Amino acid sequence: MKSRYLLFWTLLLVQCFALAWGSVREVALDELQPTRSQRQSTLIILKVIDEYHYKKPHLDDEMSRSILKRYLEVLDPNKSFFTQGDIDRFDVVSDRLDDDLKDARLDAAFSIFRVYRQRVDERIDYALKMLKRDFDFTIDESYRFDRQKSPWTADTAALNELWRKKVKGDVLNLKLKDKPLDEIRSTLAKRYAGIKRRTRQMDSDDVFQVFINSYTLSLEPHTSYMSPRVSENFDISMRLSLEGIGAVLKNENEYTVVQRTVVGGPAALSGQVNPGDRIIGVGQDATGEMEDVIGWRLQDVVDLIRGAKGTTVRLQLLPESEGSGGRSKLVTLVRNEIKLEDQAAKKFVIQGLGGMGNKRIGVIDIPAFYRDFQGYTEGEKDFTSTTRDVRKLLRELEKEGVDGIVIDLRENGGGSLIEATELTGLFIPSGPVVQVKNASGELEVERDPDPDQVYRGPLAVLVDRHSASASEIFAGAIQDYHRGIIIGEPTFGKGTVQTLVDLGRYVRGDKNLGRLRLTMAQFFRVNGGSTQFKGVVPDIVYPSAVQSDDLGERSLENSLPWAKIDAVNYQAQGLGPLEPYRQMHQSRIKDDPGFIYLTQVETMLKEIKAQDTVSLLEKERAVEWDQREKRRKAEKNQFLAAVGLDPEPENLDEEKSRDEPIPDQDDPVTRIMLNEAAHILADYIGGQSRAAMVN
Repeated sequence: MKSRYLLFWTLLLVQCFALAWGSVREVALDELQPTRSQRQSTLIILKVIDEYHYKKPHLDDEMSRSILKRYLEVLDPNKSFFTQGDIDRFDVVSDRLDDDLKDARLDAAFSIFRVYRQRVDERIDYALKMLKRDFDFTIDESYRFDRQKSPWTADTAALNELWRKKVKGDVLNLKLKDKPLDEIRSTLAKRYAGIKRRTRQMDSDDVFQVFINSYTLSLEPHTSYMSPRVSENFDISMRLSLEGIGAVLKNENEYTVVQRTVVGGPAALSGQVNPGDRIIGVGQDATGEMEDVIGWRLQDVVDLIRGAKGTTVRLQLLPESEGSGGRSKLVTLVRNEIKLEDQAAKKFVIQGLGGMGNKRIGVIDIPAFYRDFQGYTEGEKDFTSTTRDVRKLLRELEKEGVDGIVIDLRENGGGSLIEATELTGLFIPSGPVVQVKNASGELEVERDPDPDQVYRGPLAVLVDRHSASASEIFAGAIQDYHRGIIIGEPTFGKGTVQTLVDLGRYVRGDKNLGRLRLTMAQFFRVNGGSTQFKGVVPDIVYPSAVQSDDLGERSLENSLPWAKIDAVNYQAQGLGPLEPYRQMHQSRIKDDPGFIYLTQVETMLKEIKAQDTVSLLEKERAVEWDQREKRRKAEKNQFLAAVGLDPEPENLDEEKSRDEPIPDQDDPVTRIMLNEAAHILADYIGGQSRAAMVN
């Protein structure tokens, strides 16, 4: 995933809010002109970035070329509307946009957008014309559906050929799902017309937001601008209860993709909505019409998905493992309120695994670093807190006689910095936890506020590629203090701090100019290394980590690089050499059915992600679908049989939603990594016991 898909509005909590993309009316072409307020906002944005952005960027000709490139990629990410002739025409401003921004001249950006809108009209009209044709699916030809790395098409004739194949491919996708031709044509006509309609609804503020974010994305991925209307919608949404399905979505090419599900939300509780799944249809209630949403703007899809508590929404999902145009599944969810307590840490005990003897390993699963700030401010004695909950669970596990504890931070995207700091303090006597450096070079050290070390026993921390931000602060501190063994995959690498800047504060009067989400600081570990970009590299790395470079900060354009500052004074503990336990781990998983299965899954996903072309030969596509599904099912069932479980049901087309989450201790796939973490900690405990006996 590239940063051009990471504009501010591409990451949304569906259960929380939906941002309006544009006005409901179509905007006349001659109305797409820059306004005085937008020019004013431009000057303020540049001033704020120049003074407070952590990177201290330099706006010059090189940056100008980067802005133009990114603007064109955001407008036409799949290179399906502009021709090389258009790009050549736009190139005359490639060294001028930096000066235009400094002088708040926005005419070039609006001129490019007006051409883009005309090209969308032309392409959609051509696609609708192609829909009336009868295609021959016995011809051996292919369609490149992912054109991010392809050159721009040479001319209109080449673009026509591209769209002929696109329409043919779209028709074939639906034909393979046994849709009748009349329904196929109706579905695709609505899909194509929707692209044209939504583009025509983009107004001047929308164009300005896209262009300014092309500048901010040229700095780094987390600085972005919110227009006045988006800012107002954001404020309204923050006052609403958290109701919906609980999923973070993004736009990727023509699809709305699930980035992650929120613990306690209907999507996560169903067990059927997974990161990487693409939402291709949305239906209301049990029988409402299923709206085809391929090619829709993210905000429009969100508008369909969100709704009142207790109402039903149906999602047509294309699983990540199916590739482009594969077999979809229908998932029915009941919208519900997502409460803070639904994300609470929980515990259980792992025992009786082969090779662990009689050792009992406690597990504390922490899905997020949560804190009830309102309750804290109002002086509530028992306000909800990650640290408070984990303190209680630690004491309970010690009473249950566990030999060691694994902290499970997989899928934990972060949260409260205060909680990450205080949670670390439960495991160390006292000392610094993280350093925060701002754009002025000033350094603030966050320290363990409580000298009480609640748990002193053997400790491991399990992380994965989705563990980010506060999770990385905690894991990094535990690693630096040599307090526990870090196990799993390199973490996300989100080591920067953002703040919202109200642009209206820089002008007289009560004027809404929107907001700037600004990267203004960076986290550094107590050893001086940053959590940015590299993330936290585990002491014992799982084989699935080979895919981790395709995710997190390492996959984003213009990410701030890893950096190092001076270490602070801290007292590391004596964890001892870990190489013996690393070797024991590698020997154990070599023939482990679980890790073999995870490797097979990673291999298939890597193959699918590498594929950017599909055959338009019907017979070949059908065989490809069947072979992929047989392979997926055979590998899954081989693993299930190895752990003594029944194979998957034959018919997975329409699964029933679950009212309760699947506990980690009952999910065989989730348990693969977790069981091995318990094995590693048990190995360590045994090694320490033997060393103590020798001494």
